[in-house]
Amino acid sequence: MSSSDRTDPAASKGPATYIVDAVVAVIVFFIGAVVIFGSRKLGSEWTSDGPGSGYFPFYIGLIMCISGAGIFYQALFSKKAKRNTDEFVDGEQLKRVLSVLLPAAVYVLAVQFIGLYIASALYIALFMVILGKFSWIKSIGIALCVNVLFFLMFEVWFKVPLFKGAYNMLDFLGY
Repeated sequence: MSSSDRTDPAASKGPATYIVDAVVAVIVFFIGAVVIFGSRKLGSEWTSDGPGSGYFPFYIGLIMCISGAGIFYQALFSKKAKRNTDEFVDGEQLKRVLSVLLPAAVYVLAVQFIGLYIASALYIALFMVILGKFSWIKSIGIALCVNVLFFLMFEVWFKVPLFKGAYNMLDFLGY
């Protein structure tokens, strides 16, 4: 099914792909400029004992700025490439993306309060039940096994403590 079969241009409700490309290019350029500015403050030049601490980030920021400018030009002004006027995302696609993005955002927030292990166990179990349509028993079992394995690997064997959150719900284990 081609993209022209999927949507009628008159019925499109979202922005065209080339507009989203241009906006993302501006954001990439801006992030690159911030990286360049920060690396200049750190010292991006070559010093007597080698590169300064901002040397590598400076060039990464420069590459980002050049890439952002190139994408922006290609999206809006290129004569060779035909503008992609297809709708960037339709309602069904947006629902699928948000069904992953919103739980991931909640997971990141939950890690701050209940820690990596508990939040990860909840995230895996709920993802398996809601999106994967697995049974609760199988989901909880796999989520617990994965996180017990990670706990043993990092906390016990490698002696690398991972973040346990503001409430440290694993304090009773002595870690």
